[in-house]
Amino acid sequence: MHSILVTGAAGFIGFHLCKVLSNKGYKVTGIDNLNDYYDVNLKKSRLSILEKEDNFSFKKLDLEDQGSIEKLFEAGNFSYVVNLAAQAGVRYSLTNPRAYIKSNIDGFVNILEGCRHNNVKHLIYASSSSVYGANTKMPFSVEHNVDHPVSLYAATKKSNELMAHTYSHLYGLPTTGLRFFTVYGPYGRPDMALFLFTKAIIEGKPIDVYNHGKMLRDFTYVDDIIEGIVRLIPTIPSGNPDWDGNAPNPSDSFAPYKIYNIGNNQPVKLMEFINAIEEALGKTAIKNMMPLQPGDVPATYADVTALKESVDFKPNTSIKTGIQRFIDWYLDYYKIENI
Repeated sequence: MHSILVTGAAGFIGFHLCKVLSNKGYKVTGIDNLNDYYDVNLKKSRLSILEKEDNFSFKKLDLEDQGSIEKLFEAGNFSYVVNLAAQAGVRYSLTNPRAYIKSNIDGFVNILEGCRHNNVKHLIYASSSSVYGANTKMPFSVEHNVDHPVSLYAATKKSNELMAHTYSHLYGLPTTGLRFFTVYGPYGRPDMALFLFTKAIIEGKPIDVYNHGKMLRDFTYVDDIIEGIVRLIPTIPSGNPDWDGNAPNPSDSFAPYKIYNIGNNQPVKLMEFINAIEEALGKTAIKNMMPLQPGDVPATYADVTALKESVDFKPNTSIKTGIQRFIDWYLDYYKIENI
């Protein structure tokens, strides 16, 4: 039974991953600081489900607490680590920049150090599609340079990739960064569009539609994200002997380092996304058309060639199917009978 550490275990993706890994027979240790960035009760609900799993144990810890993270690694004997804990959200980074440095930079160093000193076989960590920033060539490829972030959140995720490469080079630590594209599904984050739109439509309140509905997003259903992670855990990078420093490929390295996109590979217009929510609820949204917000990008679109080549998988859940599953969960979780 492989022992695996999942950070951000009470978070949206972390919760789903811990559940699947526990069922697959991994010995899962989950950590989370249960901060109040969004509704703590939702995080506790996720944890209450996980704590029924035989192979799961939870510790309330903060990534920034160097001493506690060191003790966790020393005692855990982890074969694998999946780092999903982070301060999330683009708009929140405009007003709370230091939260991102503490969690996404200081906290990530503690994870890297824990892996380095405790013979972890493979570190997988969450990056983000936001690292593509000002890039406009579509679809976004892991072979493109990502040197022009447009939010501090994106800058910290790009920093994680650079830090991981350094540890892969200096200490031979195998690392894999995953650029997630607009993840949605049951138990999703309340600060994200699907949750906000669903709540507002049910309550008969207007929704803010940014960029006048012309946003394109590669909405990716959470089960597809989890399947990608699970397949990549034992897919340990070893370094590319043909990597060329004269024409460097940003997606891999001479070091045991790899980057993947995990996205649905089918960008959807924001208005189509809203229409699917309206159809699932049987209720029309009141739309407040807004300009593009600072830190946002107008479009995301994932090239998932590398993922398909490495683990023979690409996300494929349709928007209609994924949104219906979310709506079914939402109505059940909040005990809503009459819309």
